[in-house]
Amino acid sequence: MAIIVEHDKRKHEILQKALDVFVDEGYEDVTFQKIADRCGITRTTLYIYFKNKREIFLWSIKELLASLEASLTQILDDRTLSSEQALRVTLEKIIDGCQKNRQLFSVLLPYLLQLKKSGVNPGDRIRRRVIKLRHLLNTLIISGIQKGEIKPLNIHDINEMLYGLVEAGIFHIAVMNEDDISNIKNAINLAIDGIIIQNP
Repeated sequence: MAIIVEHDKRKHEILQKALDVFVDEGYEDVTFQKIADRCGITRTTLYIYFKNKREIFLWSIKELLASLEASLTQILDDRTLSSEQALRVTLEKIIDGCQKNRQLFSVLLPYLLQLKKSGVNPGDRIRRRVIKLRHLLNTLIISGIQKGEIKPLNIHDINEMLYGLVEAGIFHIAVMNEDDISNIKNAINLAIDGIIIQNP
């Protein structure tokens, strides 16, 4: 058991340091050797944990999303929150998570553009990565409609609107390099105001 814990801990440390290399060098210029050097290990040791730099990069994204999904599941399971509160807290947590991990997003854009150049549809890759996140949003929306707290609108349309605002937030954070994300949160709250059934 201790060996597995040590292995996971080392893997996490590698991912953290590798992200710095990706940010400093840009995805295309990163090599396996540069990552090994930054981690203070040999390339041979690095191969024990990862096959190539692409796998390291994708694991960084996976780790971010897994952490985010775990905290969102806790919100979903919190029965003390109304649907409105759960939706607001969920979307705020997503935007805060993006802000906290802005370095990852600054590397993600060039990576996606490189995929597109090589003939791969980056949209397919993104959709596969965020499917759980969108499912969690759907669950919150459906629950809110069933409780009579959210207007009985098309669930897909509500999800698209809210997720579109998250994507806009990521654009502001990663591409526009904005530190102040209050305008993004304000837009999300305005959208939520529009779907919530107000008590008379």
